[in-house]
Amino acid sequence: MYNGLDVLRRDGFAVLRGKRVGLVTHPAALTSDLVPAQEVFQAATEFQLVTLFGPEHGITGEAQDLIPVAGSGGELRVHSLYGESFASLKPTPAMLAGLDVLVIDLVDIGSRYYTFQATMLYCLEACAELGLPVVVLDRPNPIGGVDVEGPTIQAGFDSFVGPHPIATRHGLTMGELAKLYQAERAPNVNLLVVACEGYDRRQPFAWHVPPSPNMPHLETALVYPGMCLIEGTNLSEGRGTTRPFQYVGMRQTPRTIVRGRSLVQHLRGMNLPGVAFLPAEFRPTFQKHAGQTCGGVYIIPTDDRFRPVRTGLAVLCAFREHLGDAFQWRTETYEFVSHIPAIDLLFGSDRERLAIDAGTPWRDIAAMWEPEEEAFHHRREAYLLYRE
Repeated sequence: MYNGLDVLRRDGFAVLRGKRVGLVTHPAALTSDLVPAQEVFQAATEFQLVTLFGPEHGITGEAQDLIPVAGSGGELRVHSLYGESFASLKPTPAMLAGLDVLVIDLVDIGSRYYTFQATMLYCLEACAELGLPVVVLDRPNPIGGVDVEGPTIQAGFDSFVGPHPIATRHGLTMGELAKLYQAERAPNVNLLVVACEGYDRRQPFAWHVPPSPNMPHLETALVYPGMCLIEGTNLSEGRGTTRPFQYVGMRQTPRTIVRGRSLVQHLRGMNLPGVAFLPAEFRPTFQKHAGQTCGGVYIIPTDDRFRPVRTGLAVLCAFREHLGDAFQWRTETYEFVSHIPAIDLLFGSDRERLAIDAGTPWRDIAAMWEPEEEAFHHRREAYLLYRE
């Protein structure tokens, strides 16, 4: 299988020849023979690499989530596309000045919350305004490009973790998303997608370098479309452990004793497909409940029947019932938004939060998604570059 960077290099960088180039990338973007995109571009003589742009986590990929990242000096101009404000997420005309083309090569993991696809969207819009061409180097969707799951964003709930109404698990590559965003958000952008060759969208695809600090394994990406929802609560989603998003729990105090075995029995009784639950205790080294023993569960996908978003919803409902008033929704500013709860930004509306608080069974909540899932499944068809 050749990714877009492989194809670009094999074809002698023909589409970039003689141009002044900006590159949006991070350390996970490699050739098949494990050369970073930045290194490939800096070594090329067919064009001039002028500017580097780093997404969330920075051009070196070391920054934690929600941490502003600054650019750095050197021979190249370096700009961060994740700073102190929402405005920092979009490249400015000054940042793009002097470029003939902007190239985007980012490893996505197939979930709407994962912000690299939002960075791509904002770059497409910025370049459309300036008449600057964009080249997207495509890569496989690590968790497969067939399944679509979860709600879409409702009006008024858009954010960096939901910049456009797509399904939570969208089943698209970055190149396919770029085509959808061009059609629906940036129709004037001059876009070229350098497609993968030999890619089977039915297959998962593991990376060599983690695309972000808390995305160490393919199994993490498989659970992420559901377990990232835990970020919208006072529960730990396992950040600060070796298995983020697979551990979920609450610090053990006299008021919040989490009995993992009874919680696991509850979850097992929900008959969720393709997943196993184990009782767990863990101690995060940073972020929520850092340095404190947490009681909860460990989540293991077991086969391709696994539906991560429905599993995440069921886990929320189980903890809400188990903990009672000790379970709380996160209220502090999240991804630059202070007036909407984080869980509403993640789900894309307040419908799910209100239903969970009302004690609505998780299956009834998930049933509300089915028309949206079907509609998005049909809507994305026009933008597929790879057929099953």
